[in-house]
Amino acid sequence: MTTEPNITPNIKDGANYAPVGQSVKVVGPNEFYFSVAFLDHGHIHGQTNGLLQAGATLRYVYDPDPNKVKAYCEKYPAAIVADSFEQILTDDKTQLVAAAAIPHLRADIGIQVMQAGKDYFTDKSPFTTLEQLAQVKAVTAHSKQIYAVYYAERLHNEAAWQAGELIKQGAIGRVLQVINLAPHRLAKANRPDWFFDKQQYGGILTDIGSHQVEQFLTYAGEQNAKINFARASNLNNPDKAGLEDFGEISMTGENGTSFYTRVDWFTPEGQATWGDGRSFIIGTQGNIEIRKYNDVARQAPASKLFITDGTQEQEIDCYGQSSFPYFGQLIMDCINRTETAMSQAHTFKAAELSMLAQQMADSEL
Repeated sequence: MTTEPNITPNIKDGANYAPVGQSVKVVGPNEFYFSVAFLDHGHIHGQTNGLLQAGATLRYVYDPDPNKVKAYCEKYPAAIVADSFEQILTDDKTQLVAAAAIPHLRADIGIQVMQAGKDYFTDKSPFTTLEQLAQVKAVTAHSKQIYAVYYAERLHNEAAWQAGELIKQGAIGRVLQVINLAPHRLAKANRPDWFFDKQQYGGILTDIGSHQVEQFLTYAGEQNAKINFARASNLNNPDKAGLEDFGEISMTGENGTSFYTRVDWFTPEGQATWGDGRSFIIGTQGNIEIRKYNDVARQAPASKLFITDGTQEQEIDCYGQSSFPYFGQLIMDCINRTETAMSQAHTFKAAELSMLAQQMADSEL
């Protein structure tokens, strides 16, 4: 029987930050099974938490490293240790496979999962090359399976999710501009070797930039965008030549919406959380500021939304108030073969635009 996760968020460690939130189950025990494989990134815990709290039943876990499997099972004791990835692919009960592999391997793993007749839920970034995206598009079209992505900075953050709901309700009118600032703590000594190999993680814009592009497309209601400017650099880590520690992108959506993001690995050690992620959204009738993870020198952890419209200013404390609906929506999409949680086109477009921005940045080097 699946139990609730027995972990609490580590607010200083972004790699292993795993929100818990409120349980709102869309299925009962043993009605929807998922298995977990390839535990290279700590985001697998966030993926697991979200699915469990929406009612999914955890079945198997697999990784070639037994130490990673042991650590995972200590947090999620209901998991059955699989002898091989093939055991998961051929398991009749597993409907969805969640994975957080090294980024350049994620597409191939997803192809194997979909060809086995199962849906796939990968950590971001879902691809490291446009060629991988093209291959996966072909497989999803043929297999009709879902290739879902854990764009956690919106899907697993209370204020970021609430902002999207308010925008859909027309709270600030038509969105004109989205600005995302996304600093992260480097924690250089604790990172695996692949983290510093650009061929394996795809570049900073491909990686954490994909979160930001996904938010822009959602908040602005855009389906595509033109990239105006992109930059990716190693500004302060000469000992790690493959690391990009600073990046920025400017885009204009097809409907004219402006977008700017800065992503970096410069969160100071004195900050209470792993990153002071913020969004600023300007609309024709109001504006929103999102403080996703902390409220500097006042509260940590925190998830706050500030909204100003034609009649008032509001500060909304969102922390601990969400059931993170995406996960339940994803489960029901897998069951009903729908696209309620996120359309496949949107999932792919966020990744495509971040990779095109990375390509532009690389061409300037």
